[in-house]
Amino acid sequence: MSDVEQGRYAVRALDLTKTYGSGETQVTALDRVGVTFRRGEFTAIMGPSGSGKSTLMHCLAGLDTFDSGSAAIGEQELSGLRDRELTVLRRERIGFVFQAFNLVPTLTAEQNILLPVELAGARVDRAWMSSIVDVLGISERLRHKPSELSGGQQQRVAIARALLSRPEVVFADEPTGNLDSRSGAEVLALLRRSAREMGQTIIMVTHDPLAASYADRVLLLADGRIAGELSDAEPDEILAALGRLGA
Repeated sequence: MSDVEQGRYAVRALDLTKTYGSGETQVTALDRVGVTFRRGEFTAIMGPSGSGKSTLMHCLAGLDTFDSGSAAIGEQELSGLRDRELTVLRRERIGFVFQAFNLVPTLTAEQNILLPVELAGARVDRAWMSSIVDVLGISERLRHKPSELSGGQQQRVAIARALLSRPEVVFADEPTGNLDSRSGAEVLALLRRSAREMGQTIIMVTHDPLAASYADRVLLLADGRIAGELSDAEPDEILAALGRLGA
């Protein structure tokens, strides 16, 4: 019996198609993509520029619409949800870490971290929060506003916010892009721990083979299609696979 039949997947896409523009300027960002992500699995999505990596992530997370096919978080199909229902789904079941940070400028770092949990009316696990901010090295910066933090520190606040509620799925777009190598390694180790110890599903878009090597699986995209995948791969193996795709 497949993972889908057993309900073990956390995220699924089936024949997912997404185009931009029309006529001669039409671009197919996703071309009948079918893929599942199992619960507790850490997946890195990689591919050449324009391969559809970010588009796939945005469609799976309910941040963008798609032309045909289907996408689901667990058993919940996304295509039939209204905007309000999508908002509730993202708030209660999904964590996001994107390059833009999306921090509220008038709130402190701590208030930004707590915001999604408080909006959901859930209880804050202070012990877990303390563990997260310690690993991310921002314990001393919690009372500072985003304008008083470096780009790397803002990134860590965004990661803490994404992990605090222990969401079913965390979507991460280049989560270590603004971090030094040591901090980046700590963040990636935390994401891997979240998958292995807490059963969270981590879906990360990255161009960095070293970052991708922390994942259980590397999903390769090219021209809007799945071009292959690697399991428990080393950076050199990932780099070679990307080279074959022209990345």
